[in-house]
Amino acid sequence: MIKTAEFVSPRHPDKLCDLIADSLLDAYLSGDPRSRVAAEVMGGHGHITISGEVTSAASVDIPTVVRSVLGYDVAVHANLVAQSPEIAQGVDTGGAGDQGIMIGYATRETPSFLPLEYVLARELCRKIYAVYPFDGKTQVTVDGDRVTCVVASFQNAPSAALEALVRSAIVADEYLVNPAGEWSLGGFDADSGISGRKIVIDNYGPEIGVGGGSFSGKDLTKVDRSGAYMARRIAVDYLARFSSAQAVRVKLAYAIGKAEPVMAVAELSEGFGALRVVPVEGYDLTPAGIATLLRFDSVRWADTAAWGHFGREFSWG
Repeated sequence: MIKTAEFVSPRHPDKLCDLIADSLLDAYLSGDPRSRVAAEVMGGHGHITISGEVTSAASVDIPTVVRSVLGYDVAVHANLVAQSPEIAQGVDTGGAGDQGIMIGYATRETPSFLPLEYVLARELCRKIYAVYPFDGKTQVTVDGDRVTCVVASFQNAPSAALEALVRSAIVADEYLVNPAGEWSLGGFDADSGISGRKIVIDNYGPEIGVGGGSFSGKDLTKVDRSGAYMARRIAVDYLARFSSAQAVRVKLAYAIGKAEPVMAVAELSEGFGALRVVPVEGYDLTPAGIATLLRFDSVRWADTAAWGHFGREFSWG
């Protein structure tokens, strides 16, 4: 099978917005662990705009948080209001903060239980970023276990040196390095960004469907985040439990204000096109139960904003 996945560096405009959103979440939770946060961030060309809902006893200096993330001064425009009381009344009793579908996935292709093409693109991006810590992208195409094409475009990276680095990191049939030419204008100076726009990179790459919800800037009553983490944990657990499965896809679905999911099933891919569906059992799938099992109170959410949310030794796997 021919498959392709891409990855972006932490200085990509969309990921900078994710980092700002999760840094704000950390700031509110640090002052008030019961904070309800749903922050959306848009940035570019010297301006950062933040909109959303926050209900918290904490007082956060938003411009200071933003500037500490970026490392330079920008104009910050924030419009955050309290959570809707109609939503709050359902969440206060332990219900989900919204309806939605969450997908968890695990495969035996790699030690991190992630798709091979995704892992290769991520690790290549990490290696380049360690040398060129700027805006950039990688992309890897595989045909089975063979890498057929690698694409790498990085700001402030001389093409000859970048190609030498890429070739030393991964063996491929074809290399496309800075294919549009070398470039020095990147990040918010070159483009705008929005939080929650890289959800495929945050999950498992384009071969695996996602429920559609984004993660960054949301507290854990928002099940499109916490439920997705739980679905991944179950997928990894079920891959270990069912030795016949080559891959596991877990599907959860919630209704706003209700604590228990309306759907909780696991699909086991057992080879030669065989698919077995089994119920998800033995877990507390309420938002409170998920938070306890996955030890959300010990997570620094800004750490999740770059390099993907899975296969990184978080409690959810």
